[in-house]
Amino acid sequence: MQALLTCVTQRHDQQLLLAAALVCAVGVYASSAIASHAARSEGIARRQWGLASIIASGCTAWATHMIALLAFQPGMASGFEPILTAISLLLVIASIGVGVGLSLGRRGRLRRFAAGVIIGAGIAALHYVGQASYRVTGHVSWDMSLVTTSVLISLPMSGLALVLSGERNRALRRAAVPLLLGSIVILHLAGMTAVRLVYDPLVPLPASVIAPASIAPIIAAVSLGLLLLAFIGLRMTLNARAQLRRDQGRLRELASLALEGLAVCDGDVINTANRSLEQLAGMTQAELIGASLIRLLPGLVLADLPEQEERDAELIDARGQGVPVRVLRKAITLGHKHQTVIAFRDQRERLRSEARLRKLAFTDGITGLPNRARFGDLLAHHAAALREQANGFAVLMLDLDRFKFVNDTLGHGMGDELLRKVAARLSSVVAQEDVVARLGGDEFAILLLDAGGEARARDVAARIVEAIDRAFLLDGQLVHVGVSVGVAVAFQDGRRPDELLRNADLALYKAKAEGKATFRMFEPALAERMRARSQLEADMRRALDAGEFEVHYQPLVESQTGAVTAAEALVRWRHPEQGLIAPADFIPLAEETGLIMPLGAWVLRTACRHATAWSSTIKVAVNLSPVQFRDDRLPDMVASILEATGLAPDRLELEITEGVMLDDEARTLAMLTRLKDVGVGLAMDDFGTGYSSLSYLRRFPFSKIKIDRSFIRLLPEDPESAAIVRAIITMGACLGMTTTVEGVETAEQYAFVAAEHCGQVQGYHVSRPLPYADFVDFLTDTKLAA
Repeated sequence: MQALLTCVTQRHDQQLLLAAALVCAVGVYASSAIASHAARSEGIARRQWGLASIIASGCTAWATHMIALLAFQPGMASGFEPILTAISLLLVIASIGVGVGLSLGRRGRLRRFAAGVIIGAGIAALHYVGQASYRVTGHVSWDMSLVTTSVLISLPMSGLALVLSGERNRALRRAAVPLLLGSIVILHLAGMTAVRLVYDPLVPLPASVIAPASIAPIIAAVSLGLLLLAFIGLRMTLNARAQLRRDQGRLRELASLALEGLAVCDGDVINTANRSLEQLAGMTQAELIGASLIRLLPGLVLADLPEQEERDAELIDARGQGVPVRVLRKAITLGHKHQTVIAFRDQRERLRSEARLRKLAFTDGITGLPNRARFGDLLAHHAAALREQANGFAVLMLDLDRFKFVNDTLGHGMGDELLRKVAARLSSVVAQEDVVARLGGDEFAILLLDAGGEARARDVAARIVEAIDRAFLLDGQLVHVGVSVGVAVAFQDGRRPDELLRNADLALYKAKAEGKATFRMFEPALAERMRARSQLEADMRRALDAGEFEVHYQPLVESQTGAVTAAEALVRWRHPEQGLIAPADFIPLAEETGLIMPLGAWVLRTACRHATAWSSTIKVAVNLSPVQFRDDRLPDMVASILEATGLAPDRLELEITEGVMLDDEARTLAMLTRLKDVGVGLAMDDFGTGYSSLSYLRRFPFSKIKIDRSFIRLLPEDPESAAIVRAIITMGACLGMTTTVEGVETAEQYAFVAAEHCGQVQGYHVSRPLPYADFVDFLTDTKLAA
């Protein structure tokens, strides 16, 4: 240590040492300023300014070292060997270039440390190669232990300096330059202390040596160049800062107009923020500037956020409350400085809107109950959890009775109010954890959780029927509806959601078929019947195309003469496997599935075509289904068939049951009038079974009434039946209508109605329904008998 102090204080020109320090400071500033400008530049300019920075750094180290050597006072003639002196300059420039290239854009500390060691090695080479170029009139020797120690100390210091220069912490970055300068000072002082000079007048200076007075202008020129570069770097720095302030000002003005919160960050430190972010975070501009981004977005690592990709996050505001946001990262250049803009999009309104949409998507708008979609999700969830829970559940399907009548007569508003009241009653019957849903129309469903088997399901279903059976008060009116309930219990009646819903529907169908206002549990036989029904429907669709349907005819005779005056067309189905199927087994299914429309049209067309081959005195009667009667195209279809077959309209009679007229009397009257205009006859079938048949006779344009077979069965022994039949025949005659008595099966019944002057007789006593060919033979035989 004493040798170092002696070397510095006694063997150096203090003014030149001060000049060396000044050149070093100027050079370091010039190099860093040029390097900063290179970092702000792009393309070729970036590479050019980067090369200038590397050369400036090497020249700074070389000039500092050479001035320090000039400051050394050996006490004898001295000079510099030109080749080694030039090599020392090239070595330090090359090492700095390699080190910078190795560390540029790299965040790995080990890589930066290696780059710093390379730069330190170049500086060490500069010092000792430069000192090796120093020539005196004497002998030069070295203390190699001091040389080795100085190198071993300076190299780690150089490596650590470059590591600190790449750290995010500003204080650590500031320590990098003093550490690097320290390593240079150690090299120079240790190197100058380690050299031993012994004067020897017999050792002259070589002729090629450059005298200090000659090399001083070169060093001065380099120093002036560094000073010029420092001035240029200062101007560039000032311009960059001014540009940064202008860019930040413009950005702040634009950002203040944005609805999204914006923060401009240097690393993870906020440099500026807009008003939207101030309002979002509940903080002032002063509080935001300088704050860490982690303060606002804890848990979000900025480096892990891909550019231009939105991420959900939670912003912690000034009160410590979380605000859901979506953040977007974008790298920008402000004043030739790379910074990061973080956009904050407030998600509170979006989340509230999504919650409202989810509620609308899964909630019935009238009752506020879960809708079909939500019920399906819940059912699927509980069905999937069946294997993990001890208690099963039950599915109840509900259908209101007489709701359509209330909705049509009182209006849809009252119908909606009724649905709300029904929903309230259903919710009051079940437990809080159970799910009541409206599937649509007057259909409801209940998910009975923790049913514990069939007993609770039965109890709840019975209480539901009882609750809905009580009258509802709607706008001052008492309204009565009922409910039919079908129940399927998980495990025993199925496990899959679709299976449970189907089985509960089958049980509901059974409840409605057995009188409504009741409940039924699912039974395996229901599934079998439904399977058979589905098979029958499929067979019926095939049968229409395969021509398996037949039209049979039952004769209607004049009661006094026995002459055939008409024939009723009756459809039969000759199944290839089941044989002849009666209409009662397939007509209801055809009406329910809509197949009655093509089937009814085929029967009407076939009957009209067959009738054209009969005597023009014989009419043909065809039954109309209520489903057919509700089709507004019916009159046009009848007229079209009559025209196509060539049958005279007055030879066709359409038979209509009283039930058709119960739905809408005004529409029924309009339809009958249109059919009457076609020219066909209209007959009321099954007369006497309805409570208002007399009023229908008065209002509607019927030309025939057919007395139901239920009044004929007890004739002639039952006086009440005889009185009713006699009264109807008399009434028909008074109204100018033909009267037909159905179901005449005995000679006594035939004799009674003939004695009462009934117009026509139909029944097994006359003939069973006959296939077309047999009916033609019957007509021939009857004609021959006459």
